[in-house]
Amino acid sequence: MRPIEQDDVETVVALVHELADYEREPESCRLTAAQLRAALFGPAPALFGHVAVVGGQVVGCALWFLNFSTWEGVHGIHLEDLYVRPAFRGGGLGLRLLAALAAECTRRGFARLEWSVLDWNTPSIEFYRALGAVGMDEWTNFRLDGEALSALSGRAGRAPTSGSAR
Repeated sequence: MRPIEQDDVETVVALVHELADYEREPESCRLTAAQLRAALFGPAPALFGHVAVVGGQVVGCALWFLNFSTWEGVHGIHLEDLYVRPAFRGGGLGLRLLAALAAECTRRGFARLEWSVLDWNTPSIEFYRALGAVGMDEWTNFRLDGEALSALSGRAGRAPTSGSAR
């Protein structure tokens, strides 16, 4: 395991597209090498990553960013993507990628490592639970994008409607 290097970007983009295919949403993945390179290596990187290398070939990746716990008062890591090519699964690479992120948390004094998993991905859920990870089943993730994001953005700076808590 090692941090992502600039020469890994094209391969990591391919891995992310493979993950989107695995997650049954290949049409939703629009990541380009230019976007990933800017996010990882631009003037103010907000995305970080590690890769799994076998025989000099990148075969897996973990892409992550910082979050912050207001209750703990310290940062944590949010794992956005964890992916190992099918031919290389079962050999501990996913575990080693997660361990590298756990070590990053420990080294930096972060409170936690968090991620999401699709509810139908039983093999991954079982793997995570075997590591001691706890499902946050009482929380529901929400997302705004597309037209809904634009509509809400248009409300920025407007005075609230009388009697409205929104």
